[in-house]
Amino acid sequence: MSEQLEQMKRKYKDIPIPDELDFVVKKALKHKKKKHVSIMKSLGVVGVAAILFITGINTSPAFAQALSDVPVVGSLVKVLTFTEFKVDDGNAQADIKVPAITNMDNKTLEASLNDKYLEENKELYNSFKEEMEELKKNGGGHTGVKSDYVIKTDNDQILVVGRYVVNTVGSSSTTFKYDTVDKKNQLLITLPSIFKDDSYITMISENIKEQMRQQMKQDSDKTYWIDDEGGFKTIAKDQTFYINNEGKLVISFDKYEVAPGYMGVVEFVIPTDVIADALVSNEYIK
Repeated sequence: MSEQLEQMKRKYKDIPIPDELDFVVKKALKHKKKKHVSIMKSLGVVGVAAILFITGINTSPAFAQALSDVPVVGSLVKVLTFTEFKVDDGNAQADIKVPAITNMDNKTLEASLNDKYLEENKELYNSFKEEMEELKKNGGGHTGVKSDYVIKTDNDQILVVGRYVVNTVGSSSTTFKYDTVDKKNQLLITLPSIFKDDSYITMISENIKEQMRQQMKQDSDKTYWIDDEGGFKTIAKDQTFYINNEGKLVISFDKYEVAPGYMGVVEFVIPTDVIADALVSNEYIK
């Protein structure tokens, strides 16, 4: 391994990655101060992380490495596909894309998010590999996984990066995760951070139940698990969410979480007037 790569590895290990990505958004909303943390001035953090990840697990000829740009997010921040990992071993297929955010002023946040994306996909690949080996030991079988990302929101203030994982064998399950970033203040927005207290949990949960009942009444093909034992009762404090381009709060549920599998991933746009009294401000939610 070259001396240059060794130096890059040392630099990467010296970068402090915070344990919590829940930056204090309430303070930013109230005081509207823009803080910029500069650890490195270039793509160094992400680049080294990607190199280390690829060096560590890209030893199989079944993997194909790719680097490609997707459309510019805003005027400065970009989202890249750093690498795409593909495995096609007969009855076992994997297609895993790793995103990375670049050009943020807050390099601590940028590095934290990108480190998380790399770790998520490394864990996903390792789990797939273990399952593939287990199937081989037991006489064979089918397994498959697909992971990709989408830009759900892109405007002057908000960037939402959604990452999804689909298990492509059998009944197939789909999970979605979102990161909602305030590009102006360079902060990660969490669901609790945009509310004054926990009262939003009940407000949102009751509205979702109302939407579920209304949808089932209007469309007999729609089914939600509600009102019966084991049905939907309340969202989690950190329920999966994002803010859309219209400034509306969107609550998301994974496949099978609140409805039968044929419903897939389901989302509910929460009317702002329902949660207005609980919001810290209207900075994000319009």
